[in-house]
Amino acid sequence: MNLQMLASGNPLFGADSRGIFVFGLQIYYYALCIVSGMIVATVLSALLMKRRNMSSDFIFTLFIVCIPSALVCARLYYCITDGMPIARWFSWESIRDGGLSILGGVIGGVAAGAVVCLVKKVDFFRVADCIVLNILIAQVMGRWGNFFNQEVYGFEVENEALQWFPFAVFIDKTHSWHYALFFYEGCINAIGWALLFTAAWYFKKKPNGLFTFAYFVWYGTVRTIMEPLRDPSYILGSENDIMWSRITSILLILFGAAGIIVLLVCNYKKEGAFIGSKRGDPCGITAYLTPYRDEIPYYSKVNLFGDRYPPKPLEETAAYKRKVFFEKWSARLRKLFRQNEDPADGEREERDDPEKGGREDRSSAEKTEEKTEGAADCNDEGETK
Repeated sequence: MNLQMLASGNPLFGADSRGIFVFGLQIYYYALCIVSGMIVATVLSALLMKRRNMSSDFIFTLFIVCIPSALVCARLYYCITDGMPIARWFSWESIRDGGLSILGGVIGGVAAGAVVCLVKKVDFFRVADCIVLNILIAQVMGRWGNFFNQEVYGFEVENEALQWFPFAVFIDKTHSWHYALFFYEGCINAIGWALLFTAAWYFKKKPNGLFTFAYFVWYGTVRTIMEPLRDPSYILGSENDIMWSRITSILLILFGAAGIIVLLVCNYKKEGAFIGSKRGDPCGITAYLTPYRDEIPYYSKVNLFGDRYPPKPLEETAAYKRKVFFEKWSARLRKLFRQNEDPADGEREERDDPEKGGREDRSSAEKTEEKTEGAADCNDEGETK
């Protein structure tokens, strides 16, 4: 594949308006934005899981399962609603041309996460409250991929006074300015993420799942409003007069609202209060949650309940492990350098080394011998006298 690309004139390394070239393969900015969003969302989710009294390592298991599932479902949703022939769904050329739906990715990723939690026998809603809301920040970063691809924009802006970014964006293929809907949506989702993340950071009362369903309400509302404002070429199903994205967005709102109501009602019946509890522990994150049998919780300033756990043993701290690592490799390097030294230098050092019978040892022996001879001379003189 790389040889074909090089033969077609692609540079070995470089960049253009769509992406960068690495060994002749072009990596689009769109893909870099999406991957960066995934990484940031994963790090923030791990931090929030640690904050809300659960194992942050569990995020890696979810990452391995949920990310591929989200990508596949995002592709399937786009292909189905766009009416693409099945033969082109996962062909290399078709994938390189693009075509992902955030709505499909959200549905696939959340469903895969539910399956993982079911298999690991952990509370899905408690885990989801730390992960699902961070999808918003991944979507914010992913929308910048639309900027580089010059897509997901609105109607044409004819007023020259409004033809400036970020209010509008110039599209090369239309040679005109359009409303920068991707930027509007990204900003609104950034606000939603900040609100939900802050609330999840400090809020610890029952029931779990409120932030998960709040995400569906927020994102569904944003997409419902933005969808009709898009250029028709970026509205899935517009050719068939069925706006699949808007229909799905409305369903997300209804699903999120219904989920919140059900959670509050069930919590009231069980705990005597819509939020928290009047009959017992008001917190929904008191017990430490981990899918790993051997994991022991230790004190952490980040953890809302960190003061109830013992400090981490010295040998398990990151600082201690770094120290051992550097000491180990320093010893190896010193040993390697000694092996590479000049043998003649080694012999000279051996001769000079007192412990190895060197020059100092011989000097001491010579001095002792001189003293012995002197004493013998004295004895001889004494006998003569």
